[in-house]
Amino acid sequence: MAPCLSLFFLFFITFSAALTTPADSLPAFFPRAAYQSLIKQVKTPKPKIPFKTHYFPQTLDHFTFQPKSSKIFYQKYLINSYYWHKGAPIFVYTGNEGDIEWFAANTGFMLDIAPKFKALLVFIEHRFYGESLPFGKDSYQSAKTLGYLNSQQALADFAVLIRSLKQNLSSEASPVVVFGGSYGGMLAVWFRLKYPHIAIGALASSAPILQFDKIIPWSSFYDAVSQDFMDVSWNCYEVIKGSWAELEAMSTQKEALADLSKAFRTCKSLHSTASARDWLWTAFVYTAMVNYPTEANFLKPLPAYPVQRMCKIIDKFPSGATKLSRTFAAASLYYNYSRAENCFEIEHEVDLHGLHGWDWQTCTEMVMPMTCSKESMFPPSGFDFEEFAEQCQMKYGVLPRPHWITTEFGGEREDLNFLISLAWTENSESIEEIW
Repeated sequence: MAPCLSLFFLFFITFSAALTTPADSLPAFFPRAAYQSLIKQVKTPKPKIPFKTHYFPQTLDHFTFQPKSSKIFYQKYLINSYYWHKGAPIFVYTGNEGDIEWFAANTGFMLDIAPKFKALLVFIEHRFYGESLPFGKDSYQSAKTLGYLNSQQALADFAVLIRSLKQNLSSEASPVVVFGGSYGGMLAVWFRLKYPHIAIGALASSAPILQFDKIIPWSSFYDAVSQDFMDVSWNCYEVIKGSWAELEAMSTQKEALADLSKAFRTCKSLHSTASARDWLWTAFVYTAMVNYPTEANFLKPLPAYPVQRMCKIIDKFPSGATKLSRTFAAASLYYNYSRAENCFEIEHEVDLHGLHGWDWQTCTEMVMPMTCSKESMFPPSGFDFEEFAEQCQMKYGVLPRPHWITTEFGGEREDLNFLISLAWTENSESIEEIW
C-alpha cells in the first residue's frame, strides 16, 4: 500500500491511487493487500475449522431479466450445526473480500456464543472471491464479467441462500442474525437495512460505513493509525514520521536501489524505492488494524499489542541510529514475527487470501477517499478524484460512482440513528480500533 488513499483493507490497489503527491506514491482506498499488481496468486492450505462445506446454485444477476441473468454459479458456504436444533437461531457471517475459510477461522466470537443460543452457524462466501467465481477462471477477464461484482448482488445472494437454507432445514421460524467485520460488517448493516424481513438484527465490527462522500474527514483513518503509535510513544511516532524524508533522500543517491535492497534484506534486488516505502507503510497500517490484546494470525502471525512491540523496537535503538533503520526493524516484526523469513519478497508479496477482486470494487462503488493530514505520521497528501477516475477508466474501462453507496444505503449524519437502530456496530476501545 502506500501514501494514503484507499482497506481494511487496508489494509489496500493495482494502480496508483489519485493523490496530489507524486504518481509513484501508491495509496489505496480501503486498506487491503498492498501493491496488488505485483502480488502472486497462490493456493494455500485451508485452515482446519469445525465447518462442513456446501455449494449453493446461485443466480448470476438478481436484478435484470436478460437471458444471461439466470446463469447459475456455485456459491460456497460453511455450516456448523453442532449446537443447533430446529427453531433455534441462525447466525450468518456475511462474507467479504477473501476466502470464506479465512474469515471463519478468525471469527471466534460466533463459535463462542453458539452453545448459549444453540445457534446454527453459516459463513457465506462473497461472489467473485475464493471458490465462488461466477465465470470460473475467466471471472476477472474484463468489465463484462466483473460487472456482476458489487455489494447489491452480494446482499441478494445472501438473502436467496438464507431463505433456501431455512426452507431446506424446515426451520423457517428460526430468527436470523447477521455478523460481519470490516467490509463484511458493512454488508451486515446493509443487509439488515435492505432485508429486514430476513434478518432480525446485525452485529457489525469495524464497519466503516461513514467513510464515504464527506461524512467524516478524509484524514480520519490515517490520523487514527498515527494516534495508535503516538499513544504508545511520542518518539516512536516521530521516528516513523521522519523516516519518509530519509527514504526520499536516499532515493536520490546513485546506488539507492542496491543499498536499499541490502538494508531491507530483500530476496531480489528492488526496482523502485517506492516498493520499500510501500512495504513500510503497509506494516504500520496493518499492525494498527490488528492491534489485538492477544496473539493472532489474521493478516500475519503477531504478538499481543503489536503496536507497543513495534515502538519498543524503535525506542531501544541507540540515539545515533537512522530513522530508516529503526522503522525497518519495527516493520520486520509485522513480516517476520515468526522468524521464519531469511529475506523479504518486497516487490512480489503473495496474496494468500484472494483479495484481488477488491480493486474492481474500489473502482466502481467502494470509493472511500483517504488522505494524510500534517498531524499524521505519514507524508501529507490529498485526493484527486479526477485522476483516480482516469486510472479506473484505463484499467477497467469504467468510471467510479462516488455517491452511489450513500444513495443506495444512506449514511449521512441524519441517517445514523436509523442505521444504528437496525444494527449494532462495535468498535472496541480496548484494542484501539482504527476503523
